[in-house]
Amino acid sequence: MTYAIDPELLPWLDMVPPVVLTDYEALLAVRASAAGLENLVPAYEPARPVDVRDTAIPGPSDAPDVPVRVYSPADRAGAVPGLLYIHGGGFVLGDLETFHGPLLRLVDELGIVIVSVDYRLAPEHPFPAPVEDCYAALTWTAAKAAELGIDPARLGVAGESAGGGLSAAVALLARDRGGPALCFQYLGIPELDDRLDTPSMRDYTDTPVWNRPNAVFSWTSYLGREPGGEDVSPYAAPARATDLAGLPPAFVTTCQFDPLRDEGIRYAQELAHAGVAAELRHYPGTFHGCGLVEAAAISRRMFADEVEALRRGLRVTG
Repeated sequence: MTYAIDPELLPWLDMVPPVVLTDYEALLAVRASAAGLENLVPAYEPARPVDVRDTAIPGPSDAPDVPVRVYSPADRAGAVPGLLYIHGGGFVLGDLETFHGPLLRLVDELGIVIVSVDYRLAPEHPFPAPVEDCYAALTWTAAKAAELGIDPARLGVAGESAGGGLSAAVALLARDRGGPALCFQYLGIPELDDRLDTPSMRDYTDTPVWNRPNAVFSWTSYLGREPGGEDVSPYAAPARATDLAGLPPAFVTTCQFDPLRDEGIRYAQELAHAGVAAELRHYPGTFHGCGLVEAAAISRRMFADEVEALRRGLRVTG
């Protein structure tokens, strides 16, 4: 199929090897080449000093400790908003390095504390391991708010792609378990629905970076079985949730030529219908993950929108 992709994004497609997830051996090959993708993103040098430290926090019961990376503005005075950040990668890819540059930039722009979580990946660790790791990171962040310099009343969750889906799931868990109160959820191009039955998911079988075959592999790996069954938990696939009332305000983004497009749009609609303050931002001519192409005007607009959404959602005052 031919796609009317933004011309500024087209040269990037020739620089990146295709992401082909057909089986476990293919996944291992993509993991091995993932560093090449990270190297395409220019290193970011923050204007303000940012303290970055890696540590490990207690994991879910009967599970190993969870690695996290804490980003803090070194010049902050008093408590600032906090953000739990969950990286993308289709539940099967990614680590603390994947979004290191963009997170440095967010701390620089907003003066917030970010805790980035290195959750366990599928298929080695299927649901519920990844989302439970992320929830453990949220509870740790809330418990350590004073030590981290975080205002607990301004704590949010954010993520891209699978990280967006995991962020939505963490928000559901926090509500249902009476866990830490969240003031905001940023769901960037989120992966939310294992049923794979939207028009964009059915039709986009060969879109750049992410497509239906990759999504099938992703969900099969995450669930540990064929997706689309009758008893899939909404904490695995938040689009399955039947009650979205009481969730924190949300900002949802979608890309035009992305199989995840329609499930993101639908989730934003359902949040709004449930009385949640939900804002949806859709970007024409874009594909999944194109925000990494920092030189393109549309990518700059996407990042500016993310910064502004977090500024409002976390009530950043500085």
